[in-house]
Amino acid sequence: MTHAPEPRPTTPYERLGGQAVLRTIVDRFYDLMDADPAYAELRALHAADLGPMRDSLTGFFTGWAGGPRDWFASGKCVMSLHRPLPITPQTARQWIAAMHRAIDDVVGGRDPAIAAAMLDVLKQMVAGMAGGTRH
Repeated sequence: MTHAPEPRPTTPYERLGGQAVLRTIVDRFYDLMDADPAYAELRALHAADLGPMRDSLTGFFTGWAGGPRDWFASGKCVMSLHRPLPITPQTARQWIAAMHRAIDDVVGGRDPAIAAAMLDVLKQMVAGMAGGTRH
């Protein structure tokens, strides 16, 4: 009797659709933050040119989700990079709201389970930046 090979487990990176999809999420997030007055306080924490942040967040998400870890290999730490910013519970809520919209817009209808899992972990991370333990 021949057994079919076990299916190879997929990483969140693969399930989400790779770096191109993660970049689409990031671009949607920053577009929302830049254009929607609901995120004005959050936008005010960022530089005028969002290009470098778009690249950096895409790199972070890529490695974090199981893709190439170039961003991490460069020695960056997401918590340390945000430590000097005055992140309040309000700006943290704005970040999560904008990211929730971006994730839903890009992958929510295609893979709601991975979209929800990604958002759940990000909520915990952002809560830590807004007054929880910061490393």
